[in-house]
Amino acid sequence: MPAKNLSLSGITKLPWDEFYSLSLNAKADFFYKDSLMFDCLYSSQFNRKLLEYLYKLSDKIRFIAQTKSGLDWLQKLLSHKRAVLYFSQPSTRTYLSFNNACQVLGIQASDIRSSGASSEAKGESQEDTVETIHSYTDLLIIRHSNENIAEKAAWMFNRSDNPIPVINAGSGPLEHPTQALLDVYTLHRAFKGRIDGKTIAMIGDLKRGRTIRSLTHMLSNYKNIKFIYISPSELTLPDDLRQYLVKHKIKFEESNNLERSLKKADILYITRIQDEYDKKNESKKIDYSKFGLKKEHLKHLKKNSIILHPLPRRGELSSEIDHDSRAWYWKQEINGLWIRAALIAFIFKQSKSILNYKS
Repeated sequence: MPAKNLSLSGITKLPWDEFYSLSLNAKADFFYKDSLMFDCLYSSQFNRKLLEYLYKLSDKIRFIAQTKSGLDWLQKLLSHKRAVLYFSQPSTRTYLSFNNACQVLGIQASDIRSSGASSEAKGESQEDTVETIHSYTDLLIIRHSNENIAEKAAWMFNRSDNPIPVINAGSGPLEHPTQALLDVYTLHRAFKGRIDGKTIAMIGDLKRGRTIRSLTHMLSNYKNIKFIYISPSELTLPDDLRQYLVKHKIKFEESNNLERSLKKADILYITRIQDEYDKKNESKKIDYSKFGLKKEHLKHLKKNSIILHPLPRRGELSSEIDHDSRAWYWKQEINGLWIRAALIAFIFKQSKSILNYKS
C-alpha cells in the first residue's frame, strides 16, 4: 500500500521494518500528539516558527532561573515526572545539559551511562532494554551508536497503552537534533535574531559528522543561507546530504582549502574527525593538518564572525583562540542547558505557564 494512502492508525499497525522504510513525511504525525511535537527525533521536525518559539521560551527559563524564587517555581512544574538518560555513547556536555535541564524543571532523572552498565552486556536486546526503561519513566533521552534505536523506541512506546516521549540525544553518525537546536539558538543570540543571509563554513568530518547533517537541515529554515563545506577528500559530504541541498536549492560549495574560505564566512562550524566510526583505523591515514583553526587564521576572519564547535575538540581548534571575542563555543555549550530545558517544557506542555510567569 502506498504510504500516502495510509491513515495514522494504519501506520501504527505497521511492523517496524515497514514503518522504518517510510519517508519522514509519511510517518511524521506518528511522533506528534495534538499537533504538537511529542518525540524529538530528527532536526527536520523543526520549522522556523517552532525554532523562534523555543528561543523565546529558553530565554524566559534562563531569566526565571536567575533567582531562588524563580528556580523554586520552575522546579515545581514537572516534579511529578521522571526521566531516564540512556547514554550508551560517551558524553560530557549533552549528558550534563540534559541532566541539569531536568533538574531545572524538577524532573527526577536516573541514568544508564553505557551499554555495559545495562543487561545488554549480558546479551539482552536493545528492544528489551528500552522496554524495561519504559516501565520506569515518563521521558526517555537516548544517545546510542545504533542510528535507529531512538526512533524504534518511540515507535514501540507510541504503540503501547502508555506512550511516553523520546528525545534523540545522538544516534550514530546520522542525527543529533538537539545539538543543532542549541547551535541555531547560539546563532540567534550571537546575531540578535538575524541569521538570514549568513554564510556558514562547515569544517571537518563532513562524511560522518551527525552535527553537520543536523545543523544543515535546521539552518535550511532560514532565507538565503549559503554553506561552504571544507574537508579532506576522504571526508567530503555524503551523497544524500548533497542531494538534499540540491533538491531544496540551497547554495553551497565544497572546498579543501581552509584559508581561502575563511574570508567568506560569517560562521565557522568546526568539527573533529569522527574516528569512533572507523572500521580499520582509516582515520589515521588522513592528513588533517590543513583543516585546523589556529591563532594565525584569525586575521582572515570577519570582525563580527562567530566560531562554533560542538566539542569535544582535539587539534582542530587551538585553545589560543578561546578568548577571542568571536569564539562562541563555550557560550554555545551552556546554551544547551537552556534550550534543552525549553524543549522538555514544550513537550510536556508547560510553555504557556513559563511565558506567563511574572516575578
